[in-house]
Amino acid sequence: MISVVIPSHNEEEAVGSLHAELVKVLSAMGNPFEIIWVDDGSTDRTYEKLSSLSPVTIIQFRRRFGQTAAMDAGIKQAKGEYIVTMDGDGQNDPADIPRLVDALEQGSNDLIAGWRKYRKDPFMKKISSRAAAIVRSIILHDGIHDSGCSLKIYKRECFENVDLTGEMHRFIPAILATRGFRVGELTVNHRPRAHGETKYTWSRGIKGLLDMVAVFFWRVYANRPLHLFGGVGVVLIVFSALAGLFATYEKFVFGVDLSNNFLATLSVFGILTGIQLLVAGLLADMVAKLYVAQGRSQAYTIKDVITR
Repeated sequence: MISVVIPSHNEEEAVGSLHAELVKVLSAMGNPFEIIWVDDGSTDRTYEKLSSLSPVTIIQFRRRFGQTAAMDAGIKQAKGEYIVTMDGDGQNDPADIPRLVDALEQGSNDLIAGWRKYRKDPFMKKISSRAAAIVRSIILHDGIHDSGCSLKIYKRECFENVDLTGEMHRFIPAILATRGFRVGELTVNHRPRAHGETKYTWSRGIKGLLDMVAVFFWRVYANRPLHLFGGVGVVLIVFSALAGLFATYEKFVFGVDLSNNFLATLSVFGILTGIQLLVAGLLADMVAKLYVAQGRSQAYTIKDVITR
């Protein structure tokens, strides 16, 4: 069974034609399928348009919680062995889904990420996406050309015990690679936007950058945050102690007044800061273990789920 998960916000003009394409492609494949549409707090007639479609499962949020939350809700609702994610604006091509399924079945990968090699976006969006890709490759080293492409296919087990937050839908391959899943890539078609307006803004870019740093932290230090905070704290304490010893030497050998000595002040503040970092590392270590042991609550609320 194939589950297609589509987050949408104010896409009333696109949902009908995209649904028709999906039904045509998925029916021709011969596999059982479900189409899960998540209405992310739309203020236009997106929900009404979705309610007239069939077959479809509609998840309606109480307000807008963002694309990552919508994708998380759709994935948790999915029942298929394979989970396909895609955008609701019609720029991802449903005709690529059979190719993604074949690539997943013929190789040893657990997920295949789409690569919009020939993008049909405005010039400035291409530039900003390229810059983001360069930064991502430096920080994450995930080996993915186009993490912003929502068109991806996953084996169901990829999402066991995985919660998506922030803007982290872009970094799912990096998150899953950290857990040992094998990631592949396939060039896919990218179509010009025919309806509506882009939802990407500079603020989302900043949020994405911060989430990228968070993914890096979780990849390297999720199970050992004490190594980061405690390591920096120990280094700071050592250098501060050396500065204090040198200030003490100046006091007894040259009679330097420590009350106005820069090294003495630096030593005191450095040691105190180092101790704080050590304590922060211990607390972060405990919080990480509690997070793993107890899980977390959902960052979104669902108003209704209907299946037609």
